[in-house]
Amino acid sequence: MTTQSIDKLAGAPCETHARSEGRKISIGTGFAAQSYQHADFHGLMDPLIMVDHFVATKPTFGPHAHAGLSAVTVMFEDSEGAFHNRDSIGNDLDLAPGDLYWFKAARGALHEEVPRPGSKIHALQVFVNLPAENRHDTPCAFHVAASDMPKLSGDRAAGRLILGASNGAVGCAAPDLHLTLIDITMDAGGRFTQSGERDEHAWVLAIRGTSKVDWSTGAVDLHPGTAVAFTGSTDVSFFSEDGAQAVLFRARPLREAFVQRGPFAMSSRAELDAVEAAYRAGQLGSID
Repeated sequence: MTTQSIDKLAGAPCETHARSEGRKISIGTGFAAQSYQHADFHGLMDPLIMVDHFVATKPTFGPHAHAGLSAVTVMFEDSEGAFHNRDSIGNDLDLAPGDLYWFKAARGALHEEVPRPGSKIHALQVFVNLPAENRHDTPCAFHVAASDMPKLSGDRAAGRLILGASNGAVGCAAPDLHLTLIDITMDAGGRFTQSGERDEHAWVLAIRGTSKVDWSTGAVDLHPGTAVAFTGSTDVSFFSEDGAQAVLFRARPLREAFVQRGPFAMSSRAELDAVEAAYRAGQLGSID
């Protein structure tokens, strides 16, 4: 298991917005990603901990543990083939293009995702923080098929409501959090506006094409790989001259201290050490 340094985050952010181009990750010839970490966004990514925008064509990660967070897979519609998904709580299924899988690891569980032979998976892997009171819940998971996601309309633009409620439509609810996730596509000259609550944090990632995102106190030009986080706005608007795609997360921040070590996030170092010891002892289950 890869171990990262421990990070802390709590309290209201001092900045009104922050942006990052992320960092590149490449593993072998079958996995390439652009990775975005909460530490780069001055508290404005809360409750997200990490987002990896990746393409996978070969098995890269064996069964691995998560704890204290939810590991969420968001498949884009241009994926080719299937992403075989298994976990230690008994789920075994193929994710199709456009699907979502929410794996709430909570007190700890194992997970594995592998591209089926010949597949090309274009997706996001998202670590979503859990409220401290839910970190030791029983692990659970759910799958949302692309066909079950409501469609949102804009001006020469559209959105897939992957999670939450927005613009009069209601999709599947995320557990333990008030969170909305929309996959937005814009044709040339397209505009899309999403309305939410002023106290929500917004996190936007440009997937393809060039666009612009506006909110009440700022605006940022988005090029592929650009991510921006901000707060203090009800409406978030997108515009693209030539056509583009972007994803928008909006959620109420937790503003709770946590410590992270790789795929684990807990409220204290002692809890991190305990869950790592449980993993080493084989107490987080197995994937047969």
